[in-house]
Amino acid sequence: MDTNSLFRLDGRVALVTGGSRGIGRMIATGFVGMGARVYVSSRKADACEATAGELGENAIALPADVSTVEGCRALATAIGEREGALDILVNNAGAAWGEAFDTFPETGWDKVMNLNVKSPFFLTQALHSLLKASGAGGRPAKVMNITSIDGQRPNPWETYSYQASKAALIHLTRRMAARLIRDNIAVTSLAPGAFASDMNKAARDHGETVAKAIPAGRIGEAEDMAAAAIYLASRAGDYVVGETLTVDGGLVNASLGVSIDA
Repeated sequence: MDTNSLFRLDGRVALVTGGSRGIGRMIATGFVGMGARVYVSSRKADACEATAGELGENAIALPADVSTVEGCRALATAIGEREGALDILVNNAGAAWGEAFDTFPETGWDKVMNLNVKSPFFLTQALHSLLKASGAGGRPAKVMNITSIDGQRPNPWETYSYQASKAALIHLTRRMAARLIRDNIAVTSLAPGAFASDMNKAARDHGETVAKAIPAGRIGEAEDMAAAAIYLASRAGDYVVGETLTVDGGLVNASLGVSIDA
């Protein structure tokens, strides 16, 4: 058993959507550090270029808008023009919408459900042949959907479509896994808890307060997210199929209901 290479990603090709900031950037940084060549994708070209430049020569900016099926297919075509196979796909691009129940609009459902649920499915579909090409080499290709603990239990915020979308993506992960494993493609999900990001402003701006409700006593750090993603993407995670790995300091599975004001 070669334990020295269990978590290495040398020679692997990865695509991380929403990779220019937040959770996506944490994952892209970890992959580059373990030897992968990583395509960093998001809607904003300048953000992609900046992040890729900071991560070094093994990071390549590839801007794309995956909020539509056409955008997903265009990104898949762009990858196919550059690579003969794709080893790792991280479906991280996402959106949230918060508004009171009485005024929550249809657009707040459509935008969130389209990007958070439809796009991971259709991008994976569009990249199926490239992922199969990788899996044919004997080691499974990996598809990693970034879900959330908000899809595992309700939170107090009025983010109805976001919480529903993440619960849907957790189940979609299992269904996709059941189909794609026959092509030697292992589908999993990562469910982050409180990590500082533009999407999780509470953790970003009020980390000490948020940490009071977390059994581990702190919010997540970039290394926590990178390590979990590296595990699933590497040889170490080859036998994990359809699982959701919760990375939240124990909030979902080890919490006794401590008040955030305690």
